[in-house]
Amino acid sequence: MTTTASRPSTSDRGPRRTAPAPSFAHLIRLSDDTGLFEHARHAIVRREHGYCTDDVARGLVVASREPEPTEEVLRLAERYLAFLTHAQDRGGAFRNRLGHDRRWTDEPGLGDWWGRALWGLGTAAARSPASWIREEALVAFSRGAARRSPAPHAMAFAGLGAVEVLRRHPTHTASATLLADAAAAVGRPGSDPRWPWPQQGLSYASAALAEVVIVASQLRHDGPPLDDGLRMLGWLRDIQLRDGHLSVVPAGGWRRGAARLPHDQQPIEVAAFADACATAATVTGDPGWEAGVRQAVGWFLGDNDVGMRMWDPSTGGGYDGLTSHGPNLNQGAESTLALISALQHARRWS
Repeated sequence: MTTTASRPSTSDRGPRRTAPAPSFAHLIRLSDDTGLFEHARHAIVRREHGYCTDDVARGLVVASREPEPTEEVLRLAERYLAFLTHAQDRGGAFRNRLGHDRRWTDEPGLGDWWGRALWGLGTAAARSPASWIREEALVAFSRGAARRSPAPHAMAFAGLGAVEVLRRHPTHTASATLLADAAAAVGRPGSDPRWPWPQQGLSYASAALAEVVIVASQLRHDGPPLDDGLRMLGWLRDIQLRDGHLSVVPAGGWRRGAARLPHDQQPIEVAAFADACATAATVTGDPGWEAGVRQAVGWFLGDNDVGMRMWDPSTGGGYDGLTSHGPNLNQGAESTLALISALQHARRWS
């Protein structure tokens, strides 16, 4: 069910507001003792749709990024880690879909969920304050890091997990190799300034591809030129700015030479852009990239095409998408995780 607001309310429009602290209230509402439910109708969990590794992995990323997690957030990280280790087979692949009856509905594979699982595991292995989480996450990450996916997005997500591990374990050879392979899978930007993207279309979480090229450039050996990733991200920023606010490529994607539709914009695209700009700012020291983080945060607060906020302050949940009529008011896992991720960056750059 898709629910949209009919028109902006007075409270949804107006000047840019100060970013709130990230709230885990809705994430806790969407979680149980097994994992993280994928969908919600408004703020109410839709248990019939079950769980997916994709979202649980993203949950582990944001829980592990908290510098001083509460006891509840630390328990979420433990639960999400247990889910991922249960989803992983002995060869390092992952199942993606678990029904509410606790039965897997698919076989282990190397799709996006494999890449995101490694991203979550790598982040937990590097950043969790709990040693038992770090140790178990590193074991599972190392098992999965031996595999390769044919999909550039999956490889990019896995590469983001690899760089997390390398920040804590600089001699972790499997991570260095995975990161280099991830950048190679993304490819190099083209020479045409009108379309420097390595592929002939943009689909989803596009900024993650630029981000992995940026971080891979920091490898001692075999890293791509830093300018490759920055050119990709700079072009993506330029084409997604409209009258000073962020207007991201919609869920249907955008092919070179085709008309670009303005809707439906997805929070995952905005969160990926915030991640990549934060990484670019850290790597280069260029404050210009900090503006990209602020624009991404602003998109959630109402600095977007329809001037409406993309989250519910009463629940802490993120809205599922931005339509021509306003937000889809359902508050699923992916959108809520995207909101939390962006607000985590806002602590430093809002």
